[in-house]
Amino acid sequence: MKHPIFTGSATAIVTPFQDGGINYSVLGDLLDFQLENGADAIVVCGTTGEASTMTYQERTGTIEFCVRHVGGRVPVIAGSGSNSTENTITLSRDAERCGADGLLLVTPYYNKASQTGLIRHFHTAASAVSIPVILYNVPSRTGVSIAPETYAVLAEHPNITGVKEASGNLGNVQRTRALCPEDFTIWSGNDDDTVPICALGGKGVISVVSNILPAEMHRMAQLCLQNDFAAAGKLQVHLKEFCDAMFCDVNPIPVKTALSLLGWKVGDLRLPLCPPSEKQLECIRTVLSKYGLAV
Repeated sequence: MKHPIFTGSATAIVTPFQDGGINYSVLGDLLDFQLENGADAIVVCGTTGEASTMTYQERTGTIEFCVRHVGGRVPVIAGSGSNSTENTITLSRDAERCGADGLLLVTPYYNKASQTGLIRHFHTAASAVSIPVILYNVPSRTGVSIAPETYAVLAEHPNITGVKEASGNLGNVQRTRALCPEDFTIWSGNDDDTVPICALGGKGVISVVSNILPAEMHRMAQLCLQNDFAAAGKLQVHLKEFCDAMFCDVNPIPVKTALSLLGWKVGDLRLPLCPPSEKQLECIRTVLSKYGLAV
C-alpha cells in the first residue's frame, strides 16, 4: 500500500534571484514564512521556481538548501523532470542524494511523446531512484497530456505514488480515479480546481497562490480532507479572484511580482520571462489591496 507524500497544501516555492545567482537568505525567509503558516509540503525547482532557467548546479544547490533549511518539518519535493529521460534520471538521482523526500516529474515537453513513450519515460526514471515520484500533467505548457488509461499503467510502478493534475480536465480526473487504485494519489495542480478535485478523491493541491496565502490554502485543503465541502467551497469561491490574478500572465510572473510588491526581495524574473504589463500590474495591485494585503 502506497502512502501520499503529503496531504493538504504544498507550496510551489518561487526562487529568489540576485546578481545572477540564488538569494539563499531570502529563500530561507520564504521557507520560514511557509512553515509558520501551515504549508504541508514544499515543492522546489518546479515551474513556479523557474527551474527551466536555472543551471544544473543552481537546481541541485537550491534543492539541497531547502532540504537542509526545512529540516524534516514537512516533506520537500524536488522538480527533476526534463524532456530528456537521461537528464531526468541524473537530476532525480542527485535530488535524492540531496535528501529530497520525493520528486515531481513533468511530462517531457517539446518531444510530444506518445502514451507509450510517456510510460517508458516515467518507468525508466522512477526505476532509477528509491524515493516517491509524483507525475506532473500540465499540457498547456508541455504540449502533451497523460491519458487516464496511461495513469492506470503507471500506477502499477511501486515508486509512482500519484499525479499533480493541472490539465483542468475534470472529466479525465474522474476517469483516472475510476481506473487507478485508491493508493494512486491525485493532487490539484491548479489553485482554483482544489475543491472540485478533492471532491473527486484528491488529497490536496500543489499551489502557486500559497506563496502569498499559505494559511488560506492550507485551510481550504484541510476542509476538503475533513469532508466539509460546503465550507471549502465557500473559501474556494472567496479566493477565486485572487487565483485569477495570480494567472493574469504566465506563472510565475504574477506571483513573483506580487511578492515584490509585498516587500519580498525575490529579484528579477529570468528571460524569457519578463515583468507584467501596466494593465496586469494594476490587476495584481488591485487584488492584493482587495484581500487586505499591504502594497
